[in-house]
Amino acid sequence: MARNDWLVGRDRRSAAAERIYAAAADLISHVGYDEFTIESLAETVHCSPATIYRHAGGKAAIRDAVVALQASRIVDTVREAIKDLTGRERVVTATILALQRLRSDPLAQLMQTAPTVPRSEWLTNSPAVTALAYDMLGSDNADPLAAQWLIRAFLALWWWPVRDPADERALVERFFGRSYEDPG
Repeated sequence: MARNDWLVGRDRRSAAAERIYAAAADLISHVGYDEFTIESLAETVHCSPATIYRHAGGKAAIRDAVVALQASRIVDTVREAIKDLTGRERVVTATILALQRLRSDPLAQLMQTAPTVPRSEWLTNSPAVTALAYDMLGSDNADPLAAQWLIRAFLALWWWPVRDPADERALVERFFGRSYEDPG
């Protein structure tokens, strides 16, 4: 009798991790970060908890990986949208688009309400988020303080959104945009 091996035909370790992270993201979006367990994930993936631990680590490691993967997807979308823009237009477009993507993402929405989720500490130290901040500033502006300011100001808008989208855009244009206009 043929065995139904969910890892056949691929690099087993990366295939297992990909499948576990995808299932974890789906499970977390349905039950929340705090109700997510290794046991429920193992049941969803049809493997043992030991397999989960072996290929993806514990709950915190899986949660962090899911958040990192989701952040990378958002960063990639924003990066693509701003690739041909410069200066003020680049920063404003990236900020508005990233806010829209975060606010519409179910996992990001959970980050704002779950008490055990890594929040600003994780985001301010995320290589993906820092890379996006540098991208927003433009390839010739490698100012680490400016990147950190941009991340923190962005997080403030995400955590405490302006009620009127037109007012938020005006705020972004006035303060984010002017801060990063091309010199000259």
